[in-house]
Amino acid sequence: MHARAVAASTTALLGTVALLFPASPARAAGGGPLVIAHRGASAYAPENTLAAVDKAAELGIRWVENDVQRTRDGELVVLHDDNLRRTTDVEEVYPDRAPWKVKDFTAAEIARLDAGSWFGPAYAGARVPTLEQFVDRVERHHQKLLLEIKNPELYPGIERQTLKVLSNEGWLDRSHLAGRLIVQSFSADSVRTVHELKPAVKTGFLGTPPVSDLPVYAGFADQINPSYGSLSTAYVASVQAFTGPHGRPLEVFTWTVDDAGTAQRVAGYGVDGIITNKPDVVREAVDG
Repeated sequence: MHARAVAASTTALLGTVALLFPASPARAAGGGPLVIAHRGASAYAPENTLAAVDKAAELGIRWVENDVQRTRDGELVVLHDDNLRRTTDVEEVYPDRAPWKVKDFTAAEIARLDAGSWFGPAYAGARVPTLEQFVDRVERHHQKLLLEIKNPELYPGIERQTLKVLSNEGWLDRSHLAGRLIVQSFSADSVRTVHELKPAVKTGFLGTPPVSDLPVYAGFADQINPSYGSLSTAYVASVQAFTGPHGRPLEVFTWTVDDAGTAQRVAGYGVDGIITNKPDVVREAVDG
């Protein structure tokens, strides 16, 4: 193909991408970074439950983060750990089923568990939601979703399955893809798989890869999302200097920041988003 034709094709492609992926909401607004409720507003309600989504909505937080695992019978549920011990009463309900791994229980068995009492009596009876239930609740509040695929090595094919659920629930249409959905993982292979299966989905890699490796990540990830302790102004600027798969500068969402001082510090680094258990505290710190 001649250079002129290549340039024309590239310009047309980037124009299409620009329509689907508007400029970063954080930078476009000219204000502080986006605030993302980690596992819902998890400082105030049990993490990854519908109550945590509701609490984030009550606080006026537009972005909610969640974690996806898979049951023995192939259902996707929203839970951070790969076992059920920490955030449910599984040891009481199924005392002979140690080590209580998510993958060893059916969706119906998990639906019996209390996922709220550990947090406080007001949340007794809260359940581990399915992915369908979770995204439906996010949709009800007109919120946006940062979805993390957890432990993909335990669940072969979970990327395709997650995308299928999102599609079935209406989350892969143009309006959601344009600014309401990001899929992330600590597994670069998992992020790459999501990108290959559904290139229109915005993706993020959780971690702090060396700057020398960023050209590779920029081929399949729109975001590099590190722990706040690993960040610096120079690193954030280095990430944002690369162009991601959708023709936009790579973004940086950092985690997990729960106090005002740290929020102000990482905002000063130029991050695009802050993931937090206390979204009200962080919002006040970066917008005040």
